[in-house]
Amino acid sequence: MSKRNHTTDVGSIAYANLSDLGAGKEGWLANDPNLLCALDTHSIALSNKFLIFIINWADPDDSGLRTKIRPDLSPIEAEYITAIEWLVFDEVRVIAVGTSRGYMLVFGLNGGLIHRQLVHSGRILKLRARGTKSGLTYESSSSEEVCVVMPGVIARFDGSDIQRMLQKWFQETNSNFWDQKRRDSEDFGNSSERLPYQLWNVNKYGPCADAAITGVMPPPLMELQVIIGLLNSIYPLILCLGSAFIVGQSSQRYYCAVTIGEDAVISAFRLSEDRSRSLVGAILSKVVPAAFSTIASVSKMIWRSESSPTKTEPKPQPFARASPLTCLKDYPRKGEKLTLSPSGTLAAITDSLGRILLLDTQALVVVRLWKGYRDASCVFMEMLVKRDTASSSSAYHVPEKSDYCLCLAIHAPRKGIIEVWQMRTGPRLLTIQCAKGSKILQPCYRFGSSMTSSPYVPLEVFLLNGDSGQLSVLNRSLN
Repeated sequence: MSKRNHTTDVGSIAYANLSDLGAGKEGWLANDPNLLCALDTHSIALSNKFLIFIINWADPDDSGLRTKIRPDLSPIEAEYITAIEWLVFDEVRVIAVGTSRGYMLVFGLNGGLIHRQLVHSGRILKLRARGTKSGLTYESSSSEEVCVVMPGVIARFDGSDIQRMLQKWFQETNSNFWDQKRRDSEDFGNSSERLPYQLWNVNKYGPCADAAITGVMPPPLMELQVIIGLLNSIYPLILCLGSAFIVGQSSQRYYCAVTIGEDAVISAFRLSEDRSRSLVGAILSKVVPAAFSTIASVSKMIWRSESSPTKTEPKPQPFARASPLTCLKDYPRKGEKLTLSPSGTLAAITDSLGRILLLDTQALVVVRLWKGYRDASCVFMEMLVKRDTASSSSAYHVPEKSDYCLCLAIHAPRKGIIEVWQMRTGPRLLTIQCAKGSKILQPCYRFGSSMTSSPYVPLEVFLLNGDSGQLSVLNRSLN
C-alpha cells in the first residue's frame, strides 16, 4: 500500500535571493524570532528588522512581483520592523507594516510609501486584518477591521476608512504617467491625512503579549437598568429626553477583546467607542443637570454633545473606555500566542508550559486543553469531514460551506509534526510529518469577500519549508 500524502506542493521561493534574510543557513526561517511572514493568494512577504521582500511563489517566471522594500526608519530611536500584514481590497493589494516606535506604514507592491501614521508610542506586536461578526443576541451586522496590538494597548482601524484611503491613492497613481507614480506615491505617504481609529488601554492586568478583538458584543445591561431607574427617581419630566439620549448613546458599538500575557494568561475586556466615560457617567453628566435647568438649556447641551466628536482630536489620542470582564491568573503560566477562528467565537492560546487552551470567546471559558506542545503554533482550517455519501458519490458536486468542518492545525516544531483536530471536542484527524525548519501560514483576510460566494473558498493552511523553499498546502480531504 502506497503512503498517503496529506500535502500538495503549490509553489516555491527557492529561486529568490533571500540571503539578506539569512536564507541558506539551516533553520533560518524558523529559528530567527525577528523574521516575519505574511501570505497572500499568490505571493508572500518576508521581513527582518529592516527589509521586506515580496515574492510571487506561484510563478517563478513572474519577475514583476519581486520587490525589495527598505522602510525609512529612525536611526536615532533604533526603530525596526515588528509586524507585517497584507491588506487586500479587490484590485488593491498593499503591505501594512508596524514598527517598534508605534508607527503603521502602508506600502504598495512597487515599494512606494502610501501612508504613515503614529498609532501610539510603543512597540507594535501584531497587525490583524479580519472581519468581525456580531453577537447573536445583539445585531446581525458585521464589520471589517485592522487591529493593532501593542503591550497593554489595542487600536482598531475600520476597514472602510482604509479602503477609502487606498482607493484615493489607487485613483491618483493610475491617473498619472508611469514616471510620476513613485513620486506621487511618496507624496501621498508623507501627507498629513490621518486615518480615524479607536484606542483602548487594556493594561489593567499587566502588559499583553498578544490580543485580539473577537467581535461585537451587547452593551452593559446593568448600566441601562441603573440609568432608567435614576431618571425615574430624579425628574420624570426629562424621562423622554433622557431616553432619547440613551438611545443615541447605546447605538454605539461595544467590542469584546481578549488579551494574553505574563501576569494574566487570559483576560477579557468590553471596549466602548466612548472616549472618556461609561454610559452611566455620560448620562449623569448630561441628564442630571437638566433636572435643575430649563428644557431649552438641556436641548442646547445635547446639541453640543452631539457635535463635539467632530472636533479635531488632540495628540496623543485619548483612550476610549475598556471595562474588564474576566481574568485568569495561573502563575507561572504565561500566555504567548493567540489565534482566532474565522467567526471569532473560538481562540487558541499557547502558553509557556507547553499547553494549548481553546477559549470560547462568548462564554469566556476554556472548553479544551492540549498538553505537551512547547513552542507550538496554531491556525484554524476547514476540512471535508462532514460530506455525506450522496454528495461524495457525485463527480460534479462542488463542496459548500456546510460540507466543511472547522479544525485546528497545531504545528509542534520540537516533534516535527502537524496535528489536525476537529472542533470543538472532536478527535485528532491527521498527523503530518514536516521538516523542522518549517512554518505554517495562512492566507490573509480579503476585505469585502462574501460568505455566500460560490464556489465557497475554505480556510486553508500552508506549510513553508525554509530549507527547501517549497510551499505546500494541507489537503482539505481525509481521502
